[in-house]
Amino acid sequence: MMLASELALAGVKVCILERLKETTPYSRALTVHPRTLELFDLRGIKPKFMERGRPVSRGHFAGLETPLDFSVLDSASNYTLIIPQSETEKLLEAWAGSLGVEIRREVEAVSIRQHPDRVNIETEGPGGAAKLSAAYVVGADGGRSLVRKEAGIPFEGTSETFTTVLGDVSLSGLPPMSAISSYSERGLVAILPIDPTTYRVLLGDPARMSVPKEEPVTLEELRSGLERVLGNDYGISKPRWLSRFGNATRQAGRYRKGRIFLAGDAAHIHFPAGGQGMNVGIQDAVNLGWKLAAAIQGRAPDWLLDSYHAERFPVGTALLRNTEVQTLMFELSPRMVELRSLMAGLLRFPDANRMVSEQIAAFNVRYESDAESPSHPLGGQRAAELELKLADGTACRSYEFFHNGQFVLLQLDVEEGMPFGELWPGSEHVRVVNASLTKANPDWSGVRAALVRPDGYVAWAVAQSDPAPRDSVARGMSRWMKF
Repeated sequence: MMLASELALAGVKVCILERLKETTPYSRALTVHPRTLELFDLRGIKPKFMERGRPVSRGHFAGLETPLDFSVLDSASNYTLIIPQSETEKLLEAWAGSLGVEIRREVEAVSIRQHPDRVNIETEGPGGAAKLSAAYVVGADGGRSLVRKEAGIPFEGTSETFTTVLGDVSLSGLPPMSAISSYSERGLVAILPIDPTTYRVLLGDPARMSVPKEEPVTLEELRSGLERVLGNDYGISKPRWLSRFGNATRQAGRYRKGRIFLAGDAAHIHFPAGGQGMNVGIQDAVNLGWKLAAAIQGRAPDWLLDSYHAERFPVGTALLRNTEVQTLMFELSPRMVELRSLMAGLLRFPDANRMVSEQIAAFNVRYESDAESPSHPLGGQRAAELELKLADGTACRSYEFFHNGQFVLLQLDVEEGMPFGELWPGSEHVRVVNASLTKANPDWSGVRAALVRPDGYVAWAVAQSDPAPRDSVARGMSRWMKF
């Protein structure tokens, strides 16, 4: 939904094939993390999510007793939003629909064949078999991705070695909106409130962790597990959803093969530690969307589409490594009790807590600076939101200029007769903003101009000390787009 919306926002005709008749009411993900909230803010849709979700300033790493503190992050989205994935999907589908995205439900792709100039797709649905042809295909079709298999892209990694269970249930023995996190040699339990009457119970019961994930979960399994681990079943009843999941960890060998791309779980699967999976998938989509649109519309330099794999594959690898570390810390043994105690103590140091918080929030993602663009420390960095004053004195936030999915050329404190927007033909895909900072920001001190990508990362920046700023800006613009 996010990728289709990004493409439609740029004026690209896009179609989603979805085998389900309607959005599933079950929600594997419950959290939207800070960077994803920033992306929603960039597109002007964050308020819709805030109406449905509950902001919480804390997160966790491996369920350690010391929480992560998102409130210290340099962002207006310095919290995680508790919101069921089903609600997130509905909101994104509504946004996609408002942009004219065609969504074909109960239609399943059964064959993907790539050709030099197109991709052919065979489908099955209520109307029978059908054939489609597209310039590009993106597999956002989960860990068992047909698109990935049809493209012959390997899915390398390890199979599950244990399973845990979850249940969305009622707990009459807990006060409304209570939370529990418990780890011991008897097992591990996390209980999180979804709403005043529904709780998510995550249970790692040593007596049941070798059960294959295909075996159905029962309410009695959850009840007896809570009794064994916590000595209390808290009046568990009314199961809304029960599921079993494992710690299989795999990553696609490449995220692009010709005209086929992979995003989300089709590109990487892992144990759902830290609530990162859906968030990283959405971030994949926003990275790919503007690049694919530019290629389809003939605006992309030759190297741009390959940068999707170059940028997102390392992010996926880092995601797998941090979830594997968290998984190791769920081992039920005396030595792990001691290690967890040590790690919890380290997280009480603000710098350590902030480092891990930025990792879970995806604020630590920085892309490699482009060697052929103007050189500056901001190159490849996430562009934190800036408070600006426009030439006419209007105060505004920098994220407001990204709602249409454009590049933003930000020109700061430009002297009379020195604007750079006149250096190339006008483009509906670049927004030129002349402004000054109303609040000091060390990263942006001494910056004369910067091109910020549609996904909110800095493509390049030019310092005020640059001896030939016009030449640098012209070189940077021609590097990133065709006019």
